[in-house]
Amino acid sequence: MKEITDIIKAFDQAKKDGKRSALATVVLVEGSSYRRPGARMLVTEDGRLTGAISGGCLEGDALRKALFAIASEQNKLVTYDTLDEDDLKFGVQLGCNGIVHILFEPLDIKRENNPIDFLKKIIAERQDAVLVSFFARGQVDQPGTCLLYQDGLLLGRSPENIKEDLAADIEDAFGKKFSCFKDYQAEEQSLKAFIEFIKPPVALVIAGAGNDVQPLVEMAGMLGWNTTVVDGRSDYGTRQRFTNADQVLVSKPAMVLRQLRPDAGTAFLLMTHNYNYDLALLKELVTIDYAYIGILGPAQKRDRMLLDLQEQGIFLDQKQRSGIYAPVGLDIGAETAAEISLSVLSEINAFFTGREGSSLRLKPNPIHSFVADTGSHG
Repeated sequence: MKEITDIIKAFDQAKKDGKRSALATVVLVEGSSYRRPGARMLVTEDGRLTGAISGGCLEGDALRKALFAIASEQNKLVTYDTLDEDDLKFGVQLGCNGIVHILFEPLDIKRENNPIDFLKKIIAERQDAVLVSFFARGQVDQPGTCLLYQDGLLLGRSPENIKEDLAADIEDAFGKKFSCFKDYQAEEQSLKAFIEFIKPPVALVIAGAGNDVQPLVEMAGMLGWNTTVVDGRSDYGTRQRFTNADQVLVSKPAMVLRQLRPDAGTAFLLMTHNYNYDLALLKELVTIDYAYIGILGPAQKRDRMLLDLQEQGIFLDQKQRSGIYAPVGLDIGAETAAEISLSVLSEINAFFTGREGSSLRLKPNPIHSFVADTGSHG
């Protein structure tokens, strides 16, 4: 999500400067590639790049293709076949092992619901969304990014004869929270649709404003997460100490949830180094349907907190206990505040992506999640 945010900022600046731009999107990958479908890069007419569509091997040639799209004011689909060992014929150094299809879309600021408008709508609210991009291999006409489904509303246009099937496929992707591809026969043109499910970034609420929280906030910001720092001490919970946090609250535990809107993508961290504050906040958190609570400290602290809750008549069921991660973090031998931050954020990221956090060399399947091609309509 940070990539999308950066692209929007770069687009707005280019617009302010009177510079034209184009959006490059990876819409299909066959085999192995550094980036997967949904990777994006903004290119301005003065050659500035924001985002990435590869590990760096495609960006140079993609810049030329984007400038051509801007000049011609026409969407363009470019295919890079990295299976070919003769990389030099592309004028790029290809280090992957697959075929990458990239859609280049010159951005018309006068056009309602252009791709950047859709991206802005996606980040404006913490809601799941589905974005649809049409492309056609071997054809000149490339419809591009045409539709956005969010909050029960479908924005944009699609060919009339496929609307019903497309709407069903969008709702299916939205319900399953998974991206897919579909083939359609749209009037006289065969189209492939990249139906992309996009979820909001992780919202991280950190109880604690000590020095060890500062690298945590910095790293979370690099990931594009929405970060809130909460502390009961006004001299610690300040904007000056946490410039990269989205929100800094000075609050008693009983008042914290009244100032937040936690959802299924929210993770809580208890690390105030004040046992009573952490316990009081945990007492509040267990009253909501939380997904993840991390507690800094040894297992003995966790056990003591759960026992103290029981003495207050609060008994957690198995589901509630399974959502408490204590001691928090992955076992990477962390000692310093920065290392502990890396450990904690890695565990949270693994949790929200449904991964175990094990070494990739032990993984028998492809590194990236498979984006399914689930059929066609003709």
